[in-house]
Formats: sequence, structure tokens, C-alpha cells
Amino acid sequence: MKKTLTIILVVMITMTSIFAAGTKESAAGGVTTIKLANWDTSTMAYIPALISAFEAKNPTIKVEVIDIPSADYVTKLNVMLNGGSDLDAFYIKEADKAKEFFDKGQLADLTGYAAADKIDLASFNGTDKTFTFDGKLSALPARTDFYVLFYNKDIFDAAGVAYPSNDMTWTEFEQVAAKITTGSGATKKYGALFHTWQALVMNWGVQDGKHSIMDGSYGFFKPYYEMLLRMQRAGTVMDYATLKTSNIHYSTPFIQGNVGMLPMGTWFMSTVIDKIKSGESTVRWGVATIPHAADVPAGYTVGSTTPIAVNNASKKKDAAWKFASFVTSAEGAAIYAKYGQIPATATAETLEAIASMDGMPAGVVEALKVTNISPDRPAMDKVGVVDQMLGEEHSLIMLGENSIDKGLAEMAARFKEVTRD
Repeated sequence: MKKTLTIILVVMITMTSIFAAGTKESAAGGVTTIKLANWDTSTMAYIPALISAFEAKNPTIKVEVIDIPSADYVTKLNVMLNGGSDLDAFYIKEADKAKEFFDKGQLADLTGYAAADKIDLASFNGTDKTFTFDGKLSALPARTDFYVLFYNKDIFDAAGVAYPSNDMTWTEFEQVAAKITTGSGATKKYGALFHTWQALVMNWGVQDGKHSIMDGSYGFFKPYYEMLLRMQRAGTVMDYATLKTSNIHYSTPFIQGNVGMLPMGTWFMSTVIDKIKSGESTVRWGVATIPHAADVPAGYTVGSTTPIAVNNASKKKDAAWKFASFVTSAEGAAIYAKYGQIPATATAETLEAIASMDGMPAGVVEALKVTNISPDRPAMDKVGVVDQMLGEEHSLIMLGENSIDKGLAEMAARFKEVTRD
């Protein structure tokens, strides 16, 4: 009897210890350490700044960053989440993959947390809906990027052409590119540069907010393929095949002062500033709102939101929520803005803060006052495989291996194949 009681007591003590270890959110000294996954953190000065401000406000919580190279982030994050890692919070690098994480049960339901803390979801300007699945808020919008038009003032001045306005149409863009293209060979100044991503053509088709890459029928891309191929033949944009085979990064020609106009995301602003400060570039640059079709209002653009999520398997959800809610709060937004990043809760004050950043060009506030941001890749089932398919067909059109009409027809046919259950 005594032996039996001893065994039971040992088992109870052991189980109590295991339970405590599995549920306790604090470490020695009453401090909880949460693990946060992010990519290329050394290039994101705002991440350490956010963590520092959060820890100062929450001294009982420490944040440990698991830094992963950008190219490997999606793959390694999946491995960590699938393998039962003790990861607590993570940024979702490709927002369209949020639905995949949700379907696998890897996103904690934040609805109750948001309600308890009286989070004003309206402050996210609708971007929270992108990460609400089956009525559950599954991630918080943290940072937003959208496409704008970068331009080289020296090239415009040399050609005697007025700088782009915030109400430029794509037709005017093509005409201006022709006017400011000069020279030949190694000294040629191109009117514009479209990077090799399919987004740099397809985005303008979804810019109106009525279409998406998940439509399955893609005739709305045609005017933009026609424009780009026309400009390529005229020599007013850099050749797609050359950009692709030479693996030329979109930043290089602009930083070197060889391109008059560059449609690119707002994330590129801080890069330009850093390159100028380091002495790697002397470009005199400006930013305008992205051009639009004649039947699309000025201020309509395309972009994506980077959300932060809490791992559903985390044993420290409360602490992880506190961090996620902090970085997406007004206080977090001010820190993002200080580093030239556009927070999901962008306000007039945060835009002014971005504009006042050292090295930012004049007029950037007006350029950033967009009125509609269409998602480049909506968070929907199978969007990843559709996006990959569109990229393959895009390359065939741009390399001249398929006509525009044949390429668009192939996209529609393959959409049915890759989305078939």
C-alpha cells in the first residue's frame, strides 16, 4: 500500500511539473521571453526600434528575434510551424499565404483579444478584413506598401519636361517616357524601367479594384502588355530579356541615374535614401502617385499589407498578443513612420512623419495620399499556385515566345487546371 501511494505521489508531482512547464508563460525572474520570426532584420531598423519601445513599456516581456534570410523565409517558417517549434509570433512575408496558415490551424484567433482591448479595427482602413477568415481575426495588419512612381529629376530637367503629376495616366506615362529617353549604348538614359515581376504589368489591370489575379479570365491585362511591348520596341524601357538574363535588380539602374521613371513599391524609398547617404548614389529623385488608366480615378493603386500573427501552438499567446497589438497601435505606427515605413494605420500625422524623414523628397505626402489600395495577391485559396502560373506565362509573353492573346488564353486555361479540386 505504501509503495503504491509513493508511486502515485511521484506520478502526481511529475505531471504537475510537466503541466507547469507547458503552461507557464514566465521564465526566471518573472520575465516572459517570446520568439518572433522575421526576415532580413539587419535591413529593417524599425524592428529593433519597435522591440526596444515595447520592452520599455512591458518590462516583464522580452522579444527574441529569429532572423531568417528573405529567400528562405517562407520555407523555414512553414517548417517551424509544422514542426511544433516554440515560435510565438511571426510576420507573414507574403500576405496571400495567410489563408494557408489559417487552413492548417496555425493562426491564433485574435478576435477575443481585440474585443477585450477595444482595438478599433476601423483604423486599419479595411486591411483587417484581408486577414479575417470565417469571422475570425487571424492576424493584425502591421505595415503597408503600395506602388508609387519614382522619378529622376535630372533626366526630366535635361529633357525640359515637367515632373510627373499625381494624376498622370498610363497613356501620358508612355508619352513622357519617349520624350525623356536619350543617348545610346552604355550612356543611354531610358525613359522608364519595368522590373521583370509579372506584377509590374498585371498590377495595372487590377488597379481599378474590380479585378484580381484570381478572376480566371485575363483580358484586362492586355492593354498593359501592349503598352510595355510597344515601349520595349521603341527602346524607351529597358529590355525584359536583358534584365532577366543579366539578373539586373530594379534598384541598380535607378540608383545609378540611368532611368527616368520607375514604378515600384513604397519600400524602395528608404533604400534610395540609404544609398544617397552612403555615397553610392547622387540621384535627385521624386515620388508621384502611380499612373492610372483613363477610367480609373487618380489615387488608386496596388499594394500589400504585411501582417503579424500569433502562433496558435504558442504557450505564450497573451504575451505574443501584447507585442502584436503594440506594433500595430498608434505608438507602433509612429515608429514605422520614423523609419520611412507606411504603417497599416496610416494617418495624416504618420504621413507627415514619413515626409519629414531626413532625405525624403519634397511633395511625398501628396504622392502617398492614395484613395484605394487593391491587393496584388488576395488572400484566397490556391492564390500561390495561380501566381506562379501567371509568372510563367508572363515570361513567355515578354520573351516573345507567345503572343499576348495566346498568353492570356493560356493563363485562363491553366487557371482552370491549377484550381481544380
